Amino acid sequence: MAAQIEPSQVAAILLSWLDLELISCTTLQGLWAGYGHICAVSARPTAQGAITRWQRFSKDQGNDQGRLIHLVLKIVRPPSTAGDEGHLRKMFSYEVEQYFYDEVAPRLTDTIAVAQCFASTRSMKKKAIEHGIDHLMVTLMNDLRLEFPLAGEKRAVLSSNQVYAALAWLAKFHGSSWSYLPENLDEFLLPPLEEASRRRNDPASGGKALWLNGGYTYLATRRQEYRSLEQDKFSEWSDIFCTSIDGSLSVAEKAADFLKPRGRPFETYIHGDVKSENLYSTEAGDDVVFFDFQYAGLGLGVCDLAKLFTCSVPMSMLINDDPIPDDLDMNEREKKLLKHYWTILMENRPHEKIPIYDWDEFLRHWETALVDWCRFQASWGFWGNTEWLESRVRFITKDDGWRDWLQRQS
Repeated sequence: MAAQIEPSQVAAILLSWLDLELISCTTLQGLWAGYGHICAVSARPTAQGAITRWQRFSKDQGNDQGRLIHLVLKIVRPPSTAGDEGHLRKMFSYEVEQYFYDEVAPRLTDTIAVAQCFASTRSMKKKAIEHGIDHLMVTLMNDLRLEFPLAGEKRAVLSSNQVYAALAWLAKFHGSSWSYLPENLDEFLLPPLEEASRRRNDPASGGKALWLNGGYTYLATRRQEYRSLEQDKFSEWSDIFCTSIDGSLSVAEKAADFLKPRGRPFETYIHGDVKSENLYSTEAGDDVVFFDFQYAGLGLGVCDLAKLFTCSVPMSMLINDDPIPDDLDMNEREKKLLKHYWTILMENRPHEKIPIYDWDEFLRHWETALVDWCRFQASWGFWGNTEWLESRVRFITKDDGWRDWLQRQS
């Protein structure tokens, strides 16, 4: 019976923990592959003293309902699926997202806009068991659209204002995480199959951190696609990425090995899935907020930038109007965007803990992130600013300076 519980019933249960009563619950969208729903919830305080607490999250309806509190409910109710890698990745990712909102988001500074979690089946596990919903993963947050009414559209480019605001948000988020990164990397989640094996041996080890390697495109979880690319002799990228750079590892493997987090000073928390459809912005586009932290974890900030530049930045902000050559060096437009991010990143680093992130070193990391992101697209399917990405990566992988630098990394 519990498995058939409706979203409105789940909403009413969580709201009751907060002295709120449900007014409406509307499904906004289903989660990928039928794993649950995201719902818009409106509520009203049941206690007089709660009105002040919720004022920031309320909006005048202009009718007899008065001011209602607007929230978002995320319900993860997975289908009956065998524990293959894709299923495990999804389930662990929803666990990571709950951890992010419960444990990481409250530590962010006021300059970094992020949703506030008010109740979750993770943070209120005892109540979830009492109400018979502990088989679900449920998170109740404020509705970001009240302050950030413009939603990014699927595979759409952002405006110039939104791009600079997104870069500023990412730089502040990445830089701020240096203050509270756990020192023990053993606390982080391993790639899905490895994490599942660890939990079989130690059931108490899960749900305590973000991903050890943020994102979902890194090579350790994409070996099958990589093997297919390696065998595709008709693809130029098979030759570029799958050829050995030092007699053992290929270019793709060497790049992936460098990007793998291991506790170096320039590593931060990253969002892991940066694209236009995972942000809202103000009407003017001068401020943004990111959401969907399922793949948040450790990494290099440039990995977030690689996806943003390819999937959501207008081509006119990356290159001039000339035809894109077969291989393309970085120009002033691309450099300007990177400099904007890097400057804010340095402004937000804790000076006593983190040394200056050398600009030239940062650029080598950026080039490596582009190579790694292009490897994923080449084996999965290209989208976004494809011509720009391919041209940049052809240039990078031909550059003896980059290849020599990569070979020296350990």
